[in-house]
Amino acid sequence: MIWLDLKKICIVVNSRANYGRIKSVMVSIKNHPGLELQLIVGASALLYRYGLAIEIMKKDGFEPNGVIYSIVEGENPITMTKSTGLGMIELATQFEILKPDVVLTVADRFETISTAIAASYMNIPLAHTQGGEITGSIDDSVRHAITKLSHIHFPATKQAADFLIRMGERKETIHISGCPSIDLLVENDLDLNKNIFDNYKGTGSKIDPSQDYLLVLQHPVTTEYGEGLEQIEKTLNAIKAVLTKNQNLQVVWLWPNVDAGSEGVSKGIRKFKEIHRDYKIHFYRNFSPIDYAKILNNCKCIIGNSSSGLREGAFLGVPCVNIGSRQSDRERSNNVIDVGYNTEEIEYAIYKQINHSRYPKSYIFGSGDSGKLIAEKLYECDIQINKKINYIWL
Repeated sequence: MIWLDLKKICIVVNSRANYGRIKSVMVSIKNHPGLELQLIVGASALLYRYGLAIEIMKKDGFEPNGVIYSIVEGENPITMTKSTGLGMIELATQFEILKPDVVLTVADRFETISTAIAASYMNIPLAHTQGGEITGSIDDSVRHAITKLSHIHFPATKQAADFLIRMGERKETIHISGCPSIDLLVENDLDLNKNIFDNYKGTGSKIDPSQDYLLVLQHPVTTEYGEGLEQIEKTLNAIKAVLTKNQNLQVVWLWPNVDAGSEGVSKGIRKFKEIHRDYKIHFYRNFSPIDYAKILNNCKCIIGNSSSGLREGAFLGVPCVNIGSRQSDRERSNNVIDVGYNTEEIEYAIYKQINHSRYPKSYIFGSGDSGKLIAEKLYECDIQINKKINYIWL
């Protein structure tokens, strides 16, 4: 059967994390006979210092239909706000050129609110993944605001779907899909090859994938702006203590994201790596989604405040030390130990987790079929552009 009138689905990818969270959906849309994938790449996904995710997308076979440069340098609340505004302006132009039937936006990063507002004011139906979740920081506010602008929802869990209903969204617009990043864990061989780290630059000691290593990702917390340097120093000191007592242990460390406060976190890392060159730590800017899945799957423990420790980590059973408030209220499995910004507390939790065997696999964030489900629902749906708060009539 040949579809002559394809439904155009436009996805906006703004960061390395965005790409990992939506890649399987992009693949499913691209392969669907009734859908046309439109890709816009913007924000930190275009910048070398944040891993140049656009190049990884191109290597994976995704050629952007448009790019938007919107990040104002400074990594503070003012530049973050201005970047959000610039994103809206640039996306409006791209949407006018591409004329999508549906715009799909991802999760809760500040760039996604630009996508949601631009699409809404241009009367383009908006689809949203990972709505209804509860975490911490301003991400909650952004996520819930996008929910109220969206017309079709793909929450990852039943609890998130229930929260969407309580927010006044209609049941028939809500489709529990799981998290698309889980698809990559199911569809790919997650064994490490001996050259995996040679494909990426960064700085620090050479990592031997045949030996034990920790994985660290710690991002700034927007509502704790100004505290990032002190917070990362607590983590660095804990890692230092662990490596001093376990000299064969290595650390794979991913650079922080572009959120306000990133410069403070980066400053702490730069100071540490200049002084402590003898520790087996390598700092990387980015990995492809599949390589990241492999690196996560084979680490002794993931440490920091990335949601991947709670999402993919739960599915894989990888021990996780979650630091601070960034993921404070997100659903989690028993693979997570929560700690504050305290060196001794972090150190103790790391010891506990690296000596723990793998946790049982958890399906809290899905079983690995999200991409195909989302693509099919986008094809089938007949979206009503006018929204009403549903519970008024309950």
